[in-house]
Amino acid sequence: MAMARTAPNRLPIALTMGEPAGIGVEIAIKAWFRRAMHDLSPFYLIADPDHVRATVRRLTALDTRLRSTPVLAEIKNPSEAVDCFDQALPIYPQPLKCKVQPGKLNKANASSVLKSIEQAVAHVRSGMALALVTNPIQKSVLYDAGFAHPGHTEFLAELCGGEHIPVMMLSCPDLKAVPVTIHMPLCDAMACLTTEMIVERALITATALSQDLGYEPPRLAVAGLNPHAGEGGDLGTTENTIIQPAIDELRTRGIKVIGPLPADSMFRAAARRTYDAAICMYHDQALIPVKVLGFEYGVNTTLGLPIVRTSPDHGTALDIADQGCANAQSLISALAYAGFMARHRAKTAHEA
Repeated sequence: MAMARTAPNRLPIALTMGEPAGIGVEIAIKAWFRRAMHDLSPFYLIADPDHVRATVRRLTALDTRLRSTPVLAEIKNPSEAVDCFDQALPIYPQPLKCKVQPGKLNKANASSVLKSIEQAVAHVRSGMALALVTNPIQKSVLYDAGFAHPGHTEFLAELCGGEHIPVMMLSCPDLKAVPVTIHMPLCDAMACLTTEMIVERALITATALSQDLGYEPPRLAVAGLNPHAGEGGDLGTTENTIIQPAIDELRTRGIKVIGPLPADSMFRAAARRTYDAAICMYHDQALIPVKVLGFEYGVNTTLGLPIVRTSPDHGTALDIADQGCANAQSLISALAYAGFMARHRAKTAHEA
């Protein structure tokens, strides 16, 4: 007999600790303080309770805008987070091995960072949590501890079974952009780019725009790789040999798509109004315009997974850890985005 699943509006969002020496716990506390202002869905933080308490003490001493010390509630089950969220920040315990020194990395805590992610994914996949939001990790310290993935995106794909193709979408209020190639040197990205990769990532993006965000039909714009989108072959042939065939294939599959477009002009306001998401050829081609247009509101979303996952679109900010000045807006946006996407996905599945 199948287990009855809790209604989406009664499920909390799982939030990971991220790199404990960075700003993850600080911005989680600040997001909880602003929960009513932004109408955030209940969430719980998977972290070391002692580390969270220490962060609270430092933060309230540094930030006068936090008029009262936040109440923390240790929970044993994600379901408890919904009932206590209005009065306390729910903490699902994940102990650290060593005491944290803000701004100073310690690979002894790397296993706890990874366990936080693994636990959160397990909660979402089992139906105990609505969606996953990940705080930034410091990949260098994880690599030192034996982490074998280029980043969060690839690790999450493995945790979700390994058969899914993860696609990274960066969003701000004025733009959604998807890089076809992601965590690799630029020369490698250009060498490995194929028509099949573009089609695959674009189809996953179109599906997500429809099932998770309500775009009907979704409109895609595909960027060129070379200056001026190759200028008819005079400045490169990738557009003719790889990108245009991908666009043709997408059109045969019923996708509304334009391109290849010159990347130096496709992100201006008038151009952005003609599409819902930009399919870009490499990492920075997608991330630079998103961060220029809305850095503080940026959200990193992983498409193509059986779970909804978002993250703030910034790093661990070790240089400002423990100073009380970290901006929580990107995390707040990620939490709001995750709640919206998960509820819309559930609604779409129910209506199917």
